[in-house]
Amino acid sequence: MAGDNRRRLRHRGKEKHVVSAAYASLREHLADYGRRWPDEEAVIAQFLALLDEPANPFVRERLEGHLTGGAWLVSGDGRRILMTHHRKLDRWLQLGGHADGDTDMARVALKEAEEESGLSDLTVEGDIFDLDRHWIPERKGVPGHWHYDVRYVVRAGGSEAYVVSEESLDLAWREIAPLAGDADVSISRMARKWLARNEA
Repeated sequence: MAGDNRRRLRHRGKEKHVVSAAYASLREHLADYGRRWPDEEAVIAQFLALLDEPANPFVRERLEGHLTGGAWLVSGDGRRILMTHHRKLDRWLQLGGHADGDTDMARVALKEAEEESGLSDLTVEGDIFDLDRHWIPERKGVPGHWHYDVRYVVRAGGSEAYVVSEESLDLAWREIAPLAGDADVSISRMARKWLARNEA
């Protein structure tokens, strides 16, 4: 019995170390993002405040708000992104989803891109591309809550023949340039960031 308790304590210690390292890594990435986008100080502060709270932000069971991973899934030519007509929200958005305990948000974005697009040969960039905190309304007994979306560039390297998953009503490749002035606020912001980055 004592041996079982010791094993449990060691396991908890390892878990705590992994989560602490994940917090430190995400804070470092947020600091780097802040250096690149100093005018986004307010949204970065919201993400840091989330990490300061005791409840685990990497699980959806934290109903006040939790982390999600978003994918700016870019075509091989860099001119188009794959967008989802989101089944639950009934809007055209970037791909992405819940961390569900995974503390590597870039890996979450890549996994969600693969699952929601059916594409293989995808790669993810390690730097945060965009941050967005947005409200998710109550649905099917789940109360309204905040999504803290950490977004990464995911690149398509092979076939662009997607498969529509149950998460989406539809998928479509969209030209990025027109989205810079005519889309959801956060989609427009990401389009402008992408165009500015590729003009530099």
